[in-house]
Amino acid sequence: MRPLVVGNWKMNGLAEQLSEIEAMAISVKATLPSVDALICLPATLIAQAVLMATGRIAIGGEDCSAEICGAFTGDISAEMLMDAGAHAVIVGHSERRQQHAETDAVVAAKANAARRAGLLAIICIGETHSQRLAGTALSVCARQITGSVPEGMTASNTVIGYEPLWAIGSDEVPTHSQIMQMHAHIRACLTQRLGAEGQKVRILYGGSVKPSSADAILRLPQVGGVLVGGASLKAADFLAICRAAPLAPAHTPTRPKEQRR
Repeated sequence: MRPLVVGNWKMNGLAEQLSEIEAMAISVKATLPSVDALICLPATLIAQAVLMATGRIAIGGEDCSAEICGAFTGDISAEMLMDAGAHAVIVGHSERRQQHAETDAVVAAKANAARRAGLLAIICIGETHSQRLAGTALSVCARQITGSVPEGMTASNTVIGYEPLWAIGSDEVPTHSQIMQMHAHIRACLTQRLGAEGQKVRILYGGSVKPSSADAILRLPQVGGVLVGGASLKAADFLAICRAAPLAPAHTPTRPKEQRR
């Protein structure tokens, strides 16, 4: 399974920071042909970033509305992201779930919107620290997969991002054993949910991924890539994480086929 390294800039970045995208694109094309690299940006930067990336790395959005269009002031549809040149969109990130009270049903609706527009949906799940301590992490993530991953999704339009909430933005990272256990569990849940397609969906690990920790994480079973936060803001750090990915046969990433409306 070809590694996917996704950067999430969150609410960071002005036009002057797009030089980082240019530096990433040049290096990925020249020295990292076996890694799929994707940077998800604030919507204000997507169109410019697509020009900077020149097809060398993929550009995505950080969230989308479930609606196509209408009287939803401030919202951005999946179709608008596609129109700006985006390849993918993150839905259900823990910060959206916590700070905006997004439920599994809301996340599923946004994933469906991504599929409708022809975008890759990066569906995020993960447990809190209290849930981990209570021993319910596996059941929590299973419930989120059932509620957040629409039926009929495929490996070509779906990626799962596992982010233990207690590891995001901290120096506390799950043990390799914990990561392997959770990723194996997610694989089983995806197979139950999506059948044979569930065996092919890439499962990313996210939560304080840094150049120093990426190599070991990317070599764990069932880890199909990583979802990177702060370390994706600088080309040097993001590229170091990309270089840590195990070698895989090169191919040209393709956008999911657009669904008929």
